[in-house]
Amino acid sequence: MTGASAPSSTDGGLARRLGLGDATVIGLGSMIGAGVFAAFAPAARAAGAWLLVGLALAAFVAYCNATASAQLAAAYPRAGGTYLYGREVLGEWWGFLAGWGFVVGKTASCAAMAMTFAAYAVPDGWHRPVAAAVVAVLALVNCAGITRTAGLTRVIVALVLVALAVAVAAALGGGESNGLGDWAAPHGVYGVLQSAGLLFFAFAGYARIATLGEEVRDPERVIPRAIVGALAGAIAVYAVVGVAVLVALGPDATAASTQPLADAVAAGDRQWAEPVVRVGAALAAAGALLGLVAGLGRTSLAMAREGDLPRWLDAVHPRFQVPHRAELTTAAVVVVLVLLVDLRGVIGFSSFGVLLYYFVANAAARQQPQAQRRFPRWLQYAGCAGCLVLVATLPWEAVVAGVAVFALGVGYRSLRLRGLDRLDHREGLGLDHREDH
Repeated sequence: MTGASAPSSTDGGLARRLGLGDATVIGLGSMIGAGVFAAFAPAARAAGAWLLVGLALAAFVAYCNATASAQLAAAYPRAGGTYLYGREVLGEWWGFLAGWGFVVGKTASCAAMAMTFAAYAVPDGWHRPVAAAVVAVLALVNCAGITRTAGLTRVIVALVLVALAVAVAAALGGGESNGLGDWAAPHGVYGVLQSAGLLFFAFAGYARIATLGEEVRDPERVIPRAIVGALAGAIAVYAVVGVAVLVALGPDATAASTQPLADAVAAGDRQWAEPVVRVGAALAAAGALLGLVAGLGRTSLAMAREGDLPRWLDAVHPRFQVPHRAELTTAAVVVVLVLLVDLRGVIGFSSFGVLLYYFVANAAARQQPQAQRRFPRWLQYAGCAGCLVLVATLPWEAVVAGVAVFALGVGYRSLRLRGLDRLDHREGLGLDHREDH
């Protein structure tokens, strides 16, 4: 099957306005989010100092997934990411499962990012209203056009990288180092694999580039370069930060921390840097949230085009060329979530959905013909195996929640298809009746 072209902006499609720099920055901004300020603590509880090995494993699986996404996006440069690729290559159900996992899991992640922003930005008591407000503001930025999203993401990424550089220098440059401590992982190989699954949460942002495939200029060339480039930058940042946190705090204190990077700065006796870390964490959460809302809007648009979500969401703004209904609906759902529940503990659940999402991507890329191949096929086999292994070693609560969400999705689509079959049957009977007369 050959790649399908995207709808043009004149027939309800999205406009191609993103170049290589914009696409790379959006991916980088989605990855260097709140995870860099929070994900090391649960990873240290699972693997101690061996979380660095977990980080390397997560980075390898992420690279396999990134090559699959890049290869597929070049062949199918339309909105929707793995939802689209699964449908085109493997079949409708595979695409639906990938899209459902992405939409549900990342909607929860949006709520988590909004609450994380508020936790760093304002005092207790203001968290929920401020989280709701930042969701609304960033949704409006996205609705103003993809170039506005890219422009704001550039600013956020630059400021976050400065904050991280200050934090690393402060953590390593003062006080006494606690060292990496005991290298015995608390749960052996299982603990290392679980830390990899949790840290994978931090690398999932390159999917945003693929979901924006309908808005990238020269997608066959730009998307693969942007995905791999953004992932390489994120891996480098996470490796530096992870080493700094472990050296400053040691594995035990990292595991016990609720804000490991801030505590690492405090351990370095550089209190002046703590406000910089708080501002950086808030901005990182906002940048991740901005990219998440954009990616969810495009995936929801693609699913609505096929009837897997309400078709009312299949709308592109005539002036700004964005899926405004999908983005505003996503924002409304996230606002309700942040006002009612605190989802900052959904790292494991989000990793479950995203890992299965990328399992579908690897399975689809493995099936592509040689003419569409850009990377060795063995990477897709490794990606499939890696995703399944990491899913199996996630905390059991995350696995149970993930299975329940996917079961709900299967039930929803089965009922919808059954309704469509009944409608087709009634229409067929009506046609036969008219022909008889």
